[in-house]
Amino acid sequence: MSKTQFPIHNRRGEQVGTYEFDLADLSPDINKQLLHDVVVMYESNRRQGTFATKGRADVQGSKKKMYKQKGTGRARMGNKRTPIRRGGGVTFAKNPIDYSYRLPKKAVQLATRMAIRSKFEDSQVVILDDFACAQPKTKEVVETLKQLKVAGQSCLLAIEKHDENVWRSARNIARVEVSPASDLNAYTVLHQKQLILTKAALDAVRARAQGGESEA
Repeated sequence: MSKTQFPIHNRRGEQVGTYEFDLADLSPDINKQLLHDVVVMYESNRRQGTFATKGRADVQGSKKKMYKQKGTGRARMGNKRTPIRRGGGVTFAKNPIDYSYRLPKKAVQLATRMAIRSKFEDSQVVILDDFACAQPKTKEVVETLKQLKVAGQSCLLAIEKHDENVWRSARNIARVEVSPASDLNAYTVLHQKQLILTKAALDAVRARAQGGESEA
C-alpha cells in the first residue's frame, strides 16, 4: 500500500495540515467504461419522456370512408382520421416512454468511488478542514471559493451531512452544487470540474467504502 499525502486547507486557503491515505481505499483502479455506463444511466433517468402525439386511433371522427372508392373521378380517400388530412392523426405517433433503468447496486457504488479517485489523480480536489455557516450568507461561500482559487469554475462542495445554512448559502452561485457525502454519485462528481471535500466528508466516504455500506 502506497499512501499519498494531500494538503488540508482552511477557508482562507491556508494549508493547515495533511491528509494521508491510499487511493486504493476508494477503488483499486479506474474503469472508464463503468464510469461511462453509470453516467449514461443517470442521464437516461433524468429524461422525462412525457411527449405524446395523437395517432389516427386517438383523434375524433368517423371510421367510415368519406366516399366510395370508384366512380367519383377523384382520388381514393379513407376516413377523416387519415394522417394526410388536416385534423387527422399523426403518422408515427409518439407515446410517453420511461427511459429509466438501474445498473447493479455494487457497480454504481464502485463507480462513485472511481469518480472521486479520478478527481484526486487529476488534482481537482481541495480538502477543507471544515465548512459551516452560522446563517445563510452567499458572500461567505463566494469568498471561500476565491481564497481556494476555484472561483468561476464549476464546483461540487461535499460536506459530511446535510446543512441547511450551507445549502442556502451556495444555491444562488452559478455552477456550484452542495451535496452530503452520503448522496455523492459518479454523475455529480464528474459533472463538476472541482471537488471540494471537507475532512469529515472524506472520512465518511472512506468509511463507507471500507465498510461496504449501501450508498444512494
